[in-house]
Amino acid sequence: MNSRFTNAFPDPYEAPADAPLAFGGDLSVPRLLEAYRSGIFPWFSEGEPILWWSPDPRFVLRPQELKVSHSLKRSLKQPHWKITYDTAFEQVIRACAAAKRPGQHGTWIVDDMIEAYTKLHREGFSHSVECWRDGELVGGLYGVSLGAAFFGESMFHRCDDASKVAFVHLVQRLIRWKFQFIDCQQPTRYLESFGATCWPRTTFLHALEDALDEPTRRGKWTQAL
Repeated sequence: MNSRFTNAFPDPYEAPADAPLAFGGDLSVPRLLEAYRSGIFPWFSEGEPILWWSPDPRFVLRPQELKVSHSLKRSLKQPHWKITYDTAFEQVIRACAAAKRPGQHGTWIVDDMIEAYTKLHREGFSHSVECWRDGELVGGLYGVSLGAAFFGESMFHRCDDASKVAFVHLVQRLIRWKFQFIDCQQPTRYLESFGATCWPRTTFLHALEDALDEPTRRGKWTQAL
């Protein structure tokens, strides 16, 4: 086992490709941080135990490789969008939990997850990006930041392009901050359209080790830097 990883979780290098590597435990802030630093994340449904995953391959976007369609470029220029950071975290995560998704019944963002990531937000490790239109929250996303890595968790939209606009603004900020990658976890066509690709888990875990050598931007990201 690499020295980066501790004994709290099984070795992620030896985890199953498409099944949980562990179950149980809790969603405390120390446990979640330990998981993310090890390339592991929780994903489970209501009524299930806490399931911990480190899939192979891993879906990842390098910020500098972001692809933006011509239509989205036009939308980004519209003056009605307003983007903020860390001003409505709980609204965003609850909106993500309530979002209807094709082929998905219910949500994995159960109440325990909402409580856990809200605590992580208060500790300065999880962040939200909010997209507003005419004073109404119409889209956004949230995730976890450690070192030079951002772990995307979920997004939602209530009007066309709202989550895409939020995502592009986030990626542009991460480029300025020299983040090395965004972990998108599982492949989706939506994120593939932005340039995300599948990495072998070993490649991802090595990249994560490098990213964690950089300082974490802990605290609220409300200031545009």
